Amino acid sequence: MRTLLITGGAGFIGSHVVRKMVLDHPDTRVVNLDKLTYAGNLGNLKDIEGRPNYQFIRGDIVDAAFLEKLFRSHRMDGVIHLAAESHVDRSIADPMAFIQTNIMGTVNLLNACRRSWNDPEGKRFYHISTDEVYGSLGKEGLFKEETPYDPRSPYSASKASSDHLVRAYHHTYKLPVVISNCSNNYGPNQFPEKLIPLAINNILHMKPIPIYGKGENVRDWLYVKDHAAAIDLIFNKGTNGRTYNIGGMNEWKNIDLIRLLCDIMDEKLDRKPGTSAGLITFVKDRAGHDLRYAIDNSRIRDELDWYPAHTFEAGLTRTVEWYLSNPEWMQQITSGAYQTYYDRQYIQR
Repeated sequence: MRTLLITGGAGFIGSHVVRKMVLDHPDTRVVNLDKLTYAGNLGNLKDIEGRPNYQFIRGDIVDAAFLEKLFRSHRMDGVIHLAAESHVDRSIADPMAFIQTNIMGTVNLLNACRRSWNDPEGKRFYHISTDEVYGSLGKEGLFKEETPYDPRSPYSASKASSDHLVRAYHHTYKLPVVISNCSNNYGPNQFPEKLIPLAINNILHMKPIPIYGKGENVRDWLYVKDHAAAIDLIFNKGTNGRTYNIGGMNEWKNIDLIRLLCDIMDEKLDRKPGTSAGLITFVKDRAGHDLRYAIDNSRIRDELDWYPAHTFEAGLTRTVEWYLSNPEWMQQITSGAYQTYYDRQYIQR
């Protein structure tokens, strides 16, 4: 049985990837490593806690000595690296946390793999990154894997740095690596600092929906389960040294997205049409706010036969239905009660 380490596996995207790998690959032992910061929630993984091929370990990738010990004791065959500080606004307020986790943490993982994998055959380090490393697009064009990097925020700069380091370890030390750069994800279990769950929660409680500037910024949106499927494909069938851009080919202006979301919420909550849209509130724009992101996903389509399985309208409706059907999840998140789950489940038993 091979052993796969997934870092950041209690977070939004990570929990979907962990669940998919545990359930779809019973012959793989999945070790979920997470620091359990504000965005890590083990409640996202209650349904697989008892699986024989799943283990959770609490730890910090910034702690190099801890990682060395972990690799000696578990003999990892592969790494899917999702652990990261990822919210742009937080990076503007506290860039050092992003530098420590996203850069130093990635180097620590790379070093642990390099020292552990004397024979790289059958091994793989998969680094998950973001389309934000490419900077900002105008009204035309798409990000390709060859697009020059032009990060504009401390977050994207830290991810760009980690991307370069992963490639450097591949070329210098022959470490078997793959990288993917993905567009904006949405779906169940997303922490409500992000646009869509924040708006859902505010609409539910008839609170203002804050929109930066005039809402003209454009993002490419991808349902999180489609991203998890792409990660599974790349990890198992991608080519070492290769970068794959994962995009939904699904561009929306922020204001148009929120208006669509308002319409769905009004319908689901049996409110008069236009009620939720009346909550839209324009606020001062974010510093250095990139105008537009859009990804050309032709490489992963052509090489690995991956396509998004969900339209945005269908995915957004499923997302709304999940949040409305799981009010206790949002209540625990907004109250902070979810952070006691680890102690209840792992310490006090």
